[in-house]
Amino acid sequence: MAEKTSNKSVFLNPLSKDNPVVVQILGICSVLAVTAKLEPAIVMGISVIAVLAFSNVIISCLRKTIPTNIRIIVQLVVVAGLVVIVSQLLKAYAYDVSKQLSVFIGLIITNCILMGRLEAFAMGNRPFASFLDGIGNGVGYAIILIIVGFFRELLGSGTLLGYQVVPQAWYDAGYCNNGLMILPPMALIVVACIIWVQRSVNKDLQEK
Repeated sequence: MAEKTSNKSVFLNPLSKDNPVVVQILGICSVLAVTAKLEPAIVMGISVIAVLAFSNVIISCLRKTIPTNIRIIVQLVVVAGLVVIVSQLLKAYAYDVSKQLSVFIGLIITNCILMGRLEAFAMGNRPFASFLDGIGNGVGYAIILIIVGFFRELLGSGTLLGYQVVPQAWYDAGYCNNGLMILPPMALIVVACIIWVQRSVNKDLQEK
């Protein structure tokens, strides 16, 4: 029962009170860069979930055979291999989104969340727990991307997933899209608002 509880917390904690973006303040660069539209934010989130989960499992399986002095190199090689696979799959099945994400898929290799989880968790835990940790942190990261992308596209372009959401009648009545929302600084402001809400709800995160 203790192991089940532990696995449950490993998966659920990154979704809220230990979220990698709004609590640990990791992966902010990609949050700023790929959330002007909702679709690339979703695809980026799914990509990070896949890379993080499988790299955690691979490193966990190899952890007892990796020499300490080259462990970072091994981790980078594993992540790079998975990122190449994800990149090729996107080019084959979601080429337009792949073009929108551009170099940011490749930059998953340098995502602080990935290297942090590999070093802090996968190197010291079994594969299944590492898989749950990877899924949990990846989903926690993706949730923030989707929230930010939702508000930036809705308020900045009046669309969601490319479909017009704001009625034309609103525009006829004088409504204008907020062009500032599609600029990177607004992503940081939206993240700051999420952090404020997060800390208001979770009393444990408030500074004494």
